[in-house]
Amino acid sequence: MNTIQQNLVNVKNRIIQAANKYHRLPEDITLLAVSKTKSCDAIQEAIDAGQYQFGENYLQEGIEKIAYFRHKQDLIWHFIGALQSNKSRLVAEHFDWCHTIDRLKIAQRLNNQRPINKTPLNVLIQINISDEISKSGIAPEELDKLAAEIVLLPNLKLRGLMAIPAPNNELSQQISIFRSMENLFNQLKKQYPNIDTLSMGMTADLDIAIAWGSTLVRIGTAIFGSR
Repeated sequence: MNTIQQNLVNVKNRIIQAANKYHRLPEDITLLAVSKTKSCDAIQEAIDAGQYQFGENYLQEGIEKIAYFRHKQDLIWHFIGALQSNKSRLVAEHFDWCHTIDRLKIAQRLNNQRPINKTPLNVLIQINISDEISKSGIAPEELDKLAAEIVLLPNLKLRGLMAIPAPNNELSQQISIFRSMENLFNQLKKQYPNIDTLSMGMTADLDIAIAWGSTLVRIGTAIFGSR
């Protein structure tokens, strides 16, 4: 069985290969290690191998890990799970990023609860690009309105978009969905200067995500193994 260090090397090589294949710069693609349900020892192995950005889905678990590693100033913590409004304070107080903004109420609460001694919280708007009833996120046609409201909130910094495209065995349909996300991202970039992040792609669809403009891939299984 590969070590976490070797797995990271393999994932980074996949990113480089995909970037080269699709005429992207590898350094324009951030690797986010999804560490949900993984131990602090496993995260420490990843840190020792040079990984500094981690994604957590479960708030309490994530906060415990942030506290455990609080002496490491260079770690960046992303909240990538569904966020209920009554839990927003915990994200505002502890995380550096939130990927799952899907309504103004959540954004306003995060803005109001962000401590004044912290830099603005980096946020992404989640798009339900596959129109799945079970998934969070807004419809693409709602993006302009929500983005215009979020950019007015001084303690948030809108950085871009996030999506979890549904698995699709039909390549042409899969491409169409990823291309739609890239188009939305490019439209948003034209409107706002801070937009630089398209969080899209996981272990199974990393390559196609990079082909269609992803700047941040969220990888768990390929780094830490199956849950």
